[in-house]
Amino acid sequence: MHTMWKGSISFGLVNIPIKLHAATENKDIKLRQLHEKCKSPIEYKKRCPVCEEEVKNEEIVKAYEYAKNKFVVLDDEDLKNLKKEQEDKAVEILDFVKLEEIDPIYFDRSYFISPNSGGNKAYGLLREALEDTGKIGIAKIIIRSKEQLAILRVYKNTLLMETIHYPDEVRDVGEVPNVPEQTDLSNKEMKTAVALIDELTAEFEPEKYTDEYRTALLELIEAKRNNEEVTTAKEKKRPDNVTDLMEALEKSLDESKNKKKVAPKKAAPKKKTTKKSSSKKKSS
Repeated sequence: MHTMWKGSISFGLVNIPIKLHAATENKDIKLRQLHEKCKSPIEYKKRCPVCEEEVKNEEIVKAYEYAKNKFVVLDDEDLKNLKKEQEDKAVEILDFVKLEEIDPIYFDRSYFISPNSGGNKAYGLLREALEDTGKIGIAKIIIRSKEQLAILRVYKNTLLMETIHYPDEVRDVGEVPNVPEQTDLSNKEMKTAVALIDELTAEFEPEKYTDEYRTALLELIEAKRNNEEVTTAKEKKRPDNVTDLMEALEKSLDESKNKKKVAPKKAAPKKKTTKKSSSKKKSS
């Protein structure tokens, strides 16, 4: 399993060297966009609308838009120093709470935790202590340059870290439109609804739930492939060295001709008048 983060967990005087591994994976089927005419993949280029030119990666800077079209530019050195200051800190458990006290709306991503070298005993100690107390740990961690709030809990004999949202990242439920304050319901309606819930109540078995759309889409793709309903994108024509050389020569020739056309003509030198010729004019 790929290691995506290395560090340590500390609670009190106990320090546990750990590794993080993604606990989930996105199995969405990604579809490419092709040009209908030639079935070639569409390119997405970074372009400046003001300069009307394509922008290279080395010409791009990061900035925060604090108002409409007003930016504070942050250079790589600023962000690098800030990231280094935060990454030097260990994952410190701040509090221990009960899992049921946290609403699922706060949950974000899950990561399996494995002990790094020399951390087996401390890892086992934290795992057993959490199981015995029925508590989970609240901690902070820096992942991908962002400080995350997280919980640590036991999942099938393995420590699990789940990043959770900060309170200000959860939107105010009062802003949801058209939510009725109170509804008038009869006893019969309530009893029927409760009876239906009781009828459909079961133990949670995640294995019985499948992504039917993804399965059907994969079957459709496989059927089309077996029936040879496929297309091959045309490769972009690239000029060879000979063509490049000819283009360069023709361009140089054109530029040379244009320079000659634009160049100003030199004025003809004036004829010098000799003393002999001037004396003849006087005698005549």
